Amino acid sequence: MQTDILIIGAGPAGIFTAMELLRRGCRKKILLVEKGRAIEDRRCPKAQTGHCMNCKPYCHITTGFSGAGAFSDGKLSLSPEVGGDLPQLIGDSVAQALIDYTDSIYLEFGADAHVEGIGEKEAVKEIRKRAIQTGLKLVDCPIRHLGTEKAQEIYAAIERYLMENGVELRFGCACTDLILKDGVCLGAHLLENGIAYEVLASHTVVAAGRRGADWFDRLCARHGIAHAPGTVDIGVRVEVRNEVMETVNNVLYESKLIGYPKPFKNKVRTFCQNPGGFVSQENYDNNLAVVNGHSYKDRKSQNTNLAILCSHHFNEPFDQPIEYAQKVGELTNMLGAGHILVQRYGDILDGKRTWQEELSRSNLQPTLPDAVAGDITSAMPYRTMVNILNFMQAVDHVVPGFAATETLLYSPELKFYSNRVKMDADLNTNMRNLHCLGDSSGWTRGLMMASCMGVLMGRKLAAAE
Repeated sequence: MQTDILIIGAGPAGIFTAMELLRRGCRKKILLVEKGRAIEDRRCPKAQTGHCMNCKPYCHITTGFSGAGAFSDGKLSLSPEVGGDLPQLIGDSVAQALIDYTDSIYLEFGADAHVEGIGEKEAVKEIRKRAIQTGLKLVDCPIRHLGTEKAQEIYAAIERYLMENGVELRFGCACTDLILKDGVCLGAHLLENGIAYEVLASHTVVAAGRRGADWFDRLCARHGIAHAPGTVDIGVRVEVRNEVMETVNNVLYESKLIGYPKPFKNKVRTFCQNPGGFVSQENYDNNLAVVNGHSYKDRKSQNTNLAILCSHHFNEPFDQPIEYAQKVGELTNMLGAGHILVQRYGDILDGKRTWQEELSRSNLQPTLPDAVAGDITSAMPYRTMVNILNFMQAVDHVVPGFAATETLLYSPELKFYSNRVKMDADLNTNMRNLHCLGDSSGWTRGLMMASCMGVLMGRKLAAAE
């Protein structure tokens, strides 16, 4: 089989590559393959069963059209300061222009016109002042909140648009390998419904997302695709009552705080804040359960959850950051008998595990009901745990009550990013006609920047027609 442009992965980066090709009037044949299902066929059964069903062959939350974006809280960060390192490759001004353009497309497909985190400048100043006093940096990034349920509607509309305008979408279709010869990518080996076949393409775009980061790392090593060791984030999902976060939620919606706490001075940051949200579980390969958070437009809880992530950047000779994070997750899962672990902050300081009856007496009730009370410190690396605890104490100065006895810490929260693929500003790799986008490229983190990278790729491919 032959096509002009083969896109592997129907997450935001792959979707917006195809979208921009159409909008630029490209007449090339586009094949978009995705190992998961169409968005209308993606359903997490946990709402009915009350517990994770460990869906096979893939978790519906992480895999399928629009990737993890369909079941995320659906926040679009509208600043180049947030979302990865793509601005380092293309420049801040180009990145901001791409954000503005991509945001307009989301609006066309039904995104809420309201932007969180703008206005109330005096209140933001006060929050920033408290952050500075404790050695933290506040990034007050404007946020367009789609909402988990609304995100699914928006991506469903985009899916229909692509199909109605001639993009061939193949679901349940996994890429098993690339076809490379003499430094040129010729296409890919695919597996669909148990049938293996080849697709030859003039250009091959790998946009496998965070879900495919480990798979793509192995391909890079196998085929000599130039890359450098990347960063992996290991942390926890913190949950507090809405009353604690009320000011920050109202003023900023999402407070992005960055610090370098002593004694190790690793980068630690908050990420993915969900006012009135729900803590959730995602499943990766080998039955690895990781924690995440959702925030709906209409359905609200009494709690706010957010991630605290500690960045780990390893030096030679070690070059397996994803495997390292997976081992941390596997050990945590072992302690929780395959479930997410949850522990109270005060119990960590007291050097004891949390018991289920203690949770039931707390003002703060977990929004992940099947999380297992236990001791996350038995699995978390010492350096990571110390960084998180010291960072939480600093955040408590900005948000009084954040580091309270009853504050909940869920583990493991892991963010897998591929080793960063070496490429130029035109998104060319050392293999001719091979391009790598989104979180699997190591250059982006999140919906908006991955979408922007797809837009840029679409423009480059359209210009080459």
